[in-house]
Amino acid sequence: MATSMDSSWSALIVDDDPAIRQSLRLCLEAERGRVQQAGTAAGCLDALERGRFDVVFLDLWLGSESGLTVLPEILRRQPGAGVIVITAYATYESAVEAMKLGAVDYLPKPFTPDQVRTAAQRVVTAGVLRRRLTELQDRLDETEGEINFETCSPSYAAFLQTAHRAAASDAVVLLRGESGTGKTVLARWMRKYSRRPEGPFVTVHCPMLSNELMSSVLFGHKKGAFTGAVADAVGKVEEAEGGTLFLDEVGDLNADAQARLLRFLNDRTYERVGEAKERQADVRLIAATNRALEDDVKAGRFREDLFFRLNVITLTVPSLRERKDDLLPLARHYLSFFERRQGRRHLTFSPACEAAITAHAWPGNLRELRNAVERAVILCPASVIEAPDLGLAPPRSTSTVELGADVSLEVLEREHIARVVARAGSYEAAARILGIDVTTLQRKRKRYGLA
Repeated sequence: MATSMDSSWSALIVDDDPAIRQSLRLCLEAERGRVQQAGTAAGCLDALERGRFDVVFLDLWLGSESGLTVLPEILRRQPGAGVIVITAYATYESAVEAMKLGAVDYLPKPFTPDQVRTAAQRVVTAGVLRRRLTELQDRLDETEGEINFETCSPSYAAFLQTAHRAAASDAVVLLRGESGTGKTVLARWMRKYSRRPEGPFVTVHCPMLSNELMSSVLFGHKKGAFTGAVADAVGKVEEAEGGTLFLDEVGDLNADAQARLLRFLNDRTYERVGEAKERQADVRLIAATNRALEDDVKAGRFREDLFFRLNVITLTVPSLRERKDDLLPLARHYLSFFERRQGRRHLTFSPACEAAITAHAWPGNLRELRNAVERAVILCPASVIEAPDLGLAPPRSTSTVELGADVSLEVLEREHIARVVARAGSYEAAARILGIDVTTLQRKRKRYGLA
């Protein structure tokens, strides 16, 4: 079969004949499909409650009951599934009716293994293409402006080699590092080199979830589970079936969501909020955080057992100041992207501007650099971008300021703040070292041209 079937996919066979179910199962499992079976309409609906499927083979007659009566319910519960109707009583009228109800194919009995494989391939390939199109439409502009993974930094090249090896496994990966270092983009890059590159990539931004809805968003809920739950809802885990679930800032999950996530990581089972039915999901998990989870564990804010389950493979994404060799190539990459987006041409950085880019600490990492270049492309009227256009001060002719030198207190303070920010891990850490709050630090950085 074609390579589009090489990634993980799932099928449900609904037929009242055990021999037909068995022959279909063997055929589909030979193509690496994960197959479940049901002999009745009720069994079909129960299977749909417990898992997600890319393709459903539905018999036209289930005993004395028409399989077409359950077809609309299949599509209502799992809109992305492709239903292939199979029957020993093929007629033009029944085929037309099946297509009107939403079936994507019609397969008369007796069928050959090649016919089964071809029909399944068409459905799975179409689903892959739909997902790709949706992701491209959602992220086209954003992705073009994100970092690329070409690097001049030996240390970052070594990091990417390690990340590539981790991507090839199905192990849980915890991405750590400062805010703005590109953890989300790295997670997508790892998905590309994983065992499930064609599967969905579902992102959950944990800080954006309210405490009351965290578990519901992750695992779904049953109608009536809480005020406002007017219908059954599918969770992000179920949406990511066969693919990758990315939990951004996983340290912000509340206690209930942590407990449910721990159970899922332990045995790949979960329950929707308000429902006792156990479900299973085949999902690869990548989590990210810029927090010291060890401190959260000691403070009781994060479960120690969950931390250990997440900490299977930990990758600490290097900060931009650890990748000095990549600063100018990245800045030029962003300049080229935003130049095209804004319809401008022949923009360049002046030599003094490039020197300022190299000298700046970039505590906000890639996000700070990206935003600075975008702002300059939009607001700078000239074709040559200078350091102030990026919000940077031109590099001083003297590289050091010494105590007792003939300089003002303001110059001393500026130099001290710049050095502390450059070596501190974050604005919060720099503020603690300086003995001021973050707001005061930001105000001083702006005053001294360091912001």
